[in-house]
Amino acid sequence: MQTRSSRRLANKRNAANTSSSKDVKSTRSKSPATTKRRASTSKANPKAAAKEAEKAKPTLTPRQWAALNPKTKHYEFGGPLGAFAMVTCLPLLVLLFAFGCDSTGYEPLTRGYRFISDLVQFKFDLDMLISMLTSWNPTAFFCFIIFSAQLVTFTMSLPGEEIQGTELRDGSKLTYRLNGLSVLQTSMTMILMTSKSQGLYFPIWVADNFRHFAVASLFIAFLVSIIAYLSSFRGQKLLALGGNTGNTIYDFMIGRELNPRINTFDVKYFTELRPGLIAWFFLNICMAIKQYSTLQRLTNSMILVVLFQAFYILDALWNEASILSTMDITTDGFGFMLAFGNFCWVPMMYSLQARYLSDFPLDLPYWLVAVVITLEVGGYYIFRASNSQKDSFRQKPDDPKNKDLEYITTRSGSRLLTSGWWGKARHINYLGDWMMSIAWCLPCGFSSVIPWFYCIYFAILLIHRERRDDAKCRDKYGKDWDRYCEKVPYRIVPGVY
Repeated sequence: MQTRSSRRLANKRNAANTSSSKDVKSTRSKSPATTKRRASTSKANPKAAAKEAEKAKPTLTPRQWAALNPKTKHYEFGGPLGAFAMVTCLPLLVLLFAFGCDSTGYEPLTRGYRFISDLVQFKFDLDMLISMLTSWNPTAFFCFIIFSAQLVTFTMSLPGEEIQGTELRDGSKLTYRLNGLSVLQTSMTMILMTSKSQGLYFPIWVADNFRHFAVASLFIAFLVSIIAYLSSFRGQKLLALGGNTGNTIYDFMIGRELNPRINTFDVKYFTELRPGLIAWFFLNICMAIKQYSTLQRLTNSMILVVLFQAFYILDALWNEASILSTMDITTDGFGFMLAFGNFCWVPMMYSLQARYLSDFPLDLPYWLVAVVITLEVGGYYIFRASNSQKDSFRQKPDDPKNKDLEYITTRSGSRLLTSGWWGKARHINYLGDWMMSIAWCLPCGFSSVIPWFYCIYFAILLIHRERRDDAKCRDKYGKDWDRYCEKVPYRIVPGVY
């Protein structure tokens, strides 16, 4: 038997489902009564209002969905050939660094070349190949899966502030729960509680089995990427404008669906801020404990690297709301690029400095310590101050501290800063980011170029990302972007580039 309120709710739903419209904008329109009810709900309970708005996504016709998801005609990253290279070569690079670096030497490329050369020329020992297979440690594989599953569980269950992201092309706004620091803290507590009776055995075991964890992270990255790609064809999904080419390998790599979700669990948002950063944090600690077990102390270089990178990770989780306005969330689809980058590349490649110092301990002279600290502090100040200024200008344009900032208004209504930090360079925050990368690599010295891989790779990544952003903005703003570039001519480094 239906109550009066349940009948009213059913009538509302039937009315919503039977309403038709000629275009997307008319589908998004709301009656004054509905708007009034939602406004009152928003004042009474902002979280409930956010969830109600998310559930009230407009029902669009197939024709309207086709208009929202046009075919992608422009390729990035070298098109299908470049996508194939990324899907094959980057995982091989991770394996080379995992298996080609140890306490006997950091020569991943040389060892990899020798191994492949021997295979091609049939100059290999069969017993050696069999021993490689039998030495596989399944415990490390299951540990990484359990670790990832715990992060998912904590992300879904732990409380946190819930905020809405930017408006999507279909008129909806997704709700995100900010609990990254709570997830890290809970994960750390669980690991300490389960391994406290073992002393230093567990973190040393993790460090010694790093290569097996690298293989496990690759497996998870491919599994998540395949599931995300296949699920993007089920039902009505909002696709990324850059990932709907129809080419399987390219769409798989770049990401086809914009915001894949399982109920309210946002897969892309979770992947961006949880597995990569938190695994990187724990791997660094394991490498430091391994060095301590060998020397009975920590070198100043290891202390600097672990502290700097831990601070970077904690800062990212503390300011996790800022990621909602980045290209990764608003523009890029979720595919192999993001899944591999965060499940595998970040923890396994970004922990390279701590790993190197655990195998080759190094104490820095005091003057070099001062240089490293100066680079880190200066880089962080530029990175955080510039990003904070941009976020404040976007979120609180009427704030008194923003009143003296100069900007130009585009035809689309967007405002582009031409003074302050953003008057010095169009991506001045990238400069601070790169300065910090130097501060992380410099403590490893100059005996090997391998620990400097991150600094070199990161420079290439930032330049490429700046070029991508420039192309998108030029396409979006047209002549207004040319006018903006005249006022802010430098891309990343003021006076240089």
